[in-house]
Amino acid sequence: MGLLDIFRKKKEKPKESLKQEKIVSDLERICGDDKETYEALRWTMFLDPRKIEISLTDAVKKAKESEKRGDILQARALYEVAGGLTIYEGDVAKVKEYFGKCAKLSPNRSYPILKNPEKAIEKAQEYYKKYLT
Repeated sequence: MGLLDIFRKKKEKPKESLKQEKIVSDLERICGDDKETYEALRWTMFLDPRKIEISLTDAVKKAKESEKRGDILQARALYEVAGGLTIYEGDVAKVKEYFGKCAKLSPNRSYPILKNPEKAIEKAQEYYKKYLT
C-alpha cells in the first residue's frame, strides 16, 4: 500500500440489500395466518391482566353506574376493561355481553371480537398458558 493509495478513491462494493426483519409479537405467532383473530384480540385482550388494578366485578359495577349517569365514554371504557378481563377468564358469554355493550354505546367503533369470540378466546387462552404461567 503506497502513499498515494490513501488518496485514491476506493471502489465501493454494492451494498447488499438490507433485509428488514419484521418483528413478530408473541400474539401474532400464536395466531399465525389468522389475521382476523389477531385483529380481534389486538385491541381487546390484556397481555398481562394480572396487572390490571380494577377487578372484573368493580369494572362492571362502575360501568353500569356510568351508563346510568349518561357518561357513555367512561361506561364504554369500563366495559372494555371488563371484556378484556373476561377474555383472560375464558368466558365467551361475558365477552359477548361486555363487548356487545361497548358496540351499543359506541356504534361507530368496530369490535371484531364479536364476529368469532370462541376462536379469539381459544387463541388468547393459548397465549396466557404459554406466557403467564
